[in-house]
Amino acid sequence: MLKRSQFLPLLTLSLCCTLLFGACNARNTPESASSPTAGNGNTEVLKLLYWQAPTILNPHLSTGFKDSEAARITLEPLASFSADGKLVPFLAAEIPSIENGGVAKDGRSVTWKLKKGVKWSDGTPFTARDVIATYKFITNPKTGSTSAGTYESVKNVEAIDDHTVKITFKEVNPAWSSVFVGTEGMILPAHLYEKYSDEKARQAPANLSPAGTGPYKVIEFRPGDTVVYEANPLFREADKLGFKRIELKGGGDATSAARAVLQTGEADYAYNLQVEAKVLDDLEKAGKGKLISGFGSLVERILFNLSDPNKVAPDGERSSVQFPHPFLSDPKVREALTLAIDRDTIVTQLYGRTGKTTPNFLVLPEEYNSPNTRYEFNPEKASKLLEEAGWKDSNGDGTRDKNGVEMKLVFQTTVNPLRQKTQEIIKQSFQSIGVGVELKTIDASIFFSSDPSNNDTVEKFYADLQMYTTGNNVPDPKDYLKTVTCNEIPKKSNQWSGNNYARFCDKNYDRLWQSSSKELDPAKRRQQIIEMNDILIKNFIVVPLAHRADVAAISNNLQGFELTPWDRNTWNIKDWKRSK
Repeated sequence: MLKRSQFLPLLTLSLCCTLLFGACNARNTPESASSPTAGNGNTEVLKLLYWQAPTILNPHLSTGFKDSEAARITLEPLASFSADGKLVPFLAAEIPSIENGGVAKDGRSVTWKLKKGVKWSDGTPFTARDVIATYKFITNPKTGSTSAGTYESVKNVEAIDDHTVKITFKEVNPAWSSVFVGTEGMILPAHLYEKYSDEKARQAPANLSPAGTGPYKVIEFRPGDTVVYEANPLFREADKLGFKRIELKGGGDATSAARAVLQTGEADYAYNLQVEAKVLDDLEKAGKGKLISGFGSLVERILFNLSDPNKVAPDGERSSVQFPHPFLSDPKVREALTLAIDRDTIVTQLYGRTGKTTPNFLVLPEEYNSPNTRYEFNPEKASKLLEEAGWKDSNGDGTRDKNGVEMKLVFQTTVNPLRQKTQEIIKQSFQSIGVGVELKTIDASIFFSSDPSNNDTVEKFYADLQMYTTGNNVPDPKDYLKTVTCNEIPKKSNQWSGNNYARFCDKNYDRLWQSSSKELDPAKRRQQIIEMNDILIKNFIVVPLAHRADVAAISNNLQGFELTPWDRNTWNIKDWKRSK
């Protein structure tokens, strides 16, 4: 998400932002002058500031929101969900339904009609071939796609004709609208990816220089730094675009990004503002911009590593399920650590109006929010549980131990002031009950890179605890809940592409997931989904810290910005315009 950098002094950072944007404008003035003009004759530049900079523009090869948000400016899915949960067509000509014959009555297939006359930004026609090629790219195990789990329910994707695609599922699938929809549904150009649908996937030139069907096309990309877009003259609504050019700049930190929009007016949009609520409120008072936030499906959480990150398997794999964690594999220890986390203080002091406490893994849609769970802060009870589990400070060094093993944890997360303060609160609580803690911070560009050669990714989890945010990408939580099934465990054999970072494997959970995936009775399915959430919470696999609002800052004269919990913030960038 961002290049490794130090936090700069305020004045220096402000000057750097100004120079970077200014240099970008000056450097590209001749090219801009010869480019097609956007709708309404607007030749202005839209400036996006990302403290977590994108490193790849193929959303199917990254776990980072920052990569898929940058890719979403140029790539499109067949459809996406608006904030009210309604499907909105993008590359689809219409939304399938039982009434129009698009959704099979037996729930085993869906047929999408594609828009005609759509072209990729390099002039190649968009057809059903592209949808099929995207499916093959994502589902080839050699590709190591991070979106593969969403497509495991698919048996076959076939072209009825150049503009009609039929998707047949392996079984009845009530979540048919998860496939080729939203963030994980972005379509890739067949002519640029068909030769890379295997272990060469990360070598595809289009990962860094994509062609898209979306409103803006990439003309320059420096991974971890800058993406420059121009209005796509081949876009089907090119005459309605509000900007001629978009400059996405990465680096710095979340606070400086917020300041650049809210206080100095140097940028038009700042992404993912994980900043203490009081700081944001003070910056907004400057009057240059405003905060836009919405409580979607995002939950900031802590995961326990159920495997031992310090043991190495014969094939060189660490955090392997072959080696259970020396103490986190004990539910009583996990319960004790959960009891020692003061969630109320974290939310009240750090998140304020941008966060709410929650005991649940799944928080949206509301009907799936479990009423059966609760959370508690009780250090005394935590200490008692550790005593009962045999963990005592036998050598007087201040840290509990058992059978020669010291209860010391490595707790990792991304570089972010809010997360570092959260780490400190938790560290103090753990130390008060005799648990040693080493804090580790990793640049988001590394943590969420999904690079199999990188040892600091969220998938490899070479630590004991890790903290990050995610949630379901579409209203139906099927694919989100699938991320905690046994088959989703990242390992060397699947190029670390799974999403079950905790290495949790429970047959009852998997059985419930399989059953809910084909249950057509909404009431029965709701109960199954809630039960899965409860298994994760009551077994202390995940500790939800906060139901986190998605917070962005936009300039006062930016219009058309619309948040949805089911897609990236740039999903409707074709509608963004500057007021006059």
